Amino acid sequence: MASAKTSSPRRRPKGDKRERTRAALLEAARAIVREEGYDRTTLAKVAERAGMTTGAIYGNFRNRDELFVALGEAYWPPVAPVVKPNATFAQAMRAFAKATIAAVDERTPVAVGRLTGMAYALTHEELRARVVDVTRSSYEFGAEWLRRFDSAELPMPREQLVRVLHAMIEGLVLQRILTPELCPDEVFYAAFGALARR
Repeated sequence: MASAKTSSPRRRPKGDKRERTRAALLEAARAIVREEGYDRTTLAKVAERAGMTTGAIYGNFRNRDELFVALGEAYWPPVAPVVKPNATFAQAMRAFAKATIAAVDERTPVAVGRLTGMAYALTHEELRARVVDVTRSSYEFGAEWLRRFDSAELPMPREQLVRVLHAMIEGLVLQRILTPELCPDEVFYAAFGALARR
């Protein structure tokens, strides 16, 4: 017998509706950015494309900058390696290389959007400041994650290492997308492996 808390497909929880609304808004924003660029992407156009009101936008995003940040997070998510709990730092770096290689296929279709979004942020100070906040939070999370390793294993302080890892991941992915014949898997493994050698 089903409990009273079980939801039928017709009566989905409100949280699920919010996620679907947010996803539809992000997809609409992505399409408009592709067609018209960041400068011409307005909240009204996004709402119209998604078949919603601007109220739906403001129910999910404070402003256009927040929408653009969420767009980047949705279509260019962080690389998340699978690292066993008792792994050595060298094993973790190998997992980072493997995860970064895997991210190339996911990121290739959205690379142009990512790069144009970065260029847009460079010329819009409020958005750039928001990107700094998001990146700082990511660095804090990464530095905390690195605490699982003995500092003697690390080639530099955690706060620096997390920035180096981020730069390597982003640089290797973009270089592989642009010049795959010049950036084989071995380059990824060598780059991350070099961090594990002291």
